[in-house]
Amino acid sequence: MTDDRIGAVSALLSATEAAHGVYETADLKGVYDEEWPRWYAAYAVEHGIGAAVGQAITAERLAQFLGRSFAEFKATEPKPTETWADYTARRITAEM
Repeated sequence: MTDDRIGAVSALLSATEAAHGVYETADLKGVYDEEWPRWYAAYAVEHGIGAAVGQAITAERLAQFLGRSFAEFKATEPKPTETWADYTARRITAEM
């Protein structure tokens, strides 16, 4: 069951990343979105992350979590062999 949830959250985070890339290109004209955790969180909540995890998650709480997870992922030594989406999905299902 947990593996199914991790897979569902990872797939949603990957889809979120792709959609955000389109947003940065089309709406922000290629400018890096400094507020990306808020965008990701709103998108993920709107697209069912709560159902994938099995509990309600607010965009505000998720945005904070995503920002921390990204910083920790980048700082991890040795570098993780898994993608950020997989790393973060595993953490979301365990910690949220």
